[in-house]
Amino acid sequence: MNYILIILISILGYSLNAQAPNGYKLFWEDNFEGQSLDLNKWKYRNLGKRRDAFNVEAMATVQKGYLALRTEQKNDTIFSSIISTQGKFETTYGYFEVRCLLQNEEGHWSAFWLQSNILGKYIGDVAKSGAEIDIYEFLPLHKNEIHHTIHYDGYGKDHKSEHKKVKMRKFDSYQFHTFGLEWTPESYTYYIDGKPTATFKKGISQRDQYIILSLEVGDWAGNINNAKLPDYLIVDYVKVYKKE
Repeated sequence: MNYILIILISILGYSLNAQAPNGYKLFWEDNFEGQSLDLNKWKYRNLGKRRDAFNVEAMATVQKGYLALRTEQKNDTIFSSIISTQGKFETTYGYFEVRCLLQNEEGHWSAFWLQSNILGKYIGDVAKSGAEIDIYEFLPLHKNEIHHTIHYDGYGKDHKSEHKKVKMRKFDSYQFHTFGLEWTPESYTYYIDGKPTATFKKGISQRDQYIILSLEVGDWAGNINNAKLPDYLIVDYVKVYKKE
């Protein structure tokens, strides 16, 4: 389905906006107003083969105030996309939020996350090394479930993590949702549609991290051969707030 049609359908339904917690003011944003990805704010990430797809620039498009990341099959090859603010915008602490329309088909998962440039460099010192902070991950195979996860101390034998799986309320395939994270020196607090859903007090990064939006194809999300492609993650905005 054309993603502009998906947006028009969603407007007829229930659509949620959220606000940052009290005491925060807007610091950085992208409302995707233009005809292409703003390369002053974003870069294409992991171009080429990743997991069970090839990431290419053409799978990330901007139109009519929305970013669309899509997964598509051409002949026997699956294509998808990941973008990040690495080297463009990196920061420590704040409230991070995305408003998006989630994908529908199994075989791929979408995510909004923060990453450290040196994750795992100093084992046992996550404050210095940083963490992978998954604000949300969504697998259509499990329609109303959202994953909140922290990964730290690298991805090898010293790897550690914190995780919570949350049941979404009022989930609908054609409804925008907001996913947020309040990151402080003491904790991570997660939000879905403005409501707190989890708090972690371990694995707290105290270094600058960058933002990632991704669609990834792999067995964790089911069998991509069962998907009706193309399928889209549609993003209305990404915003970062800092304490006043």
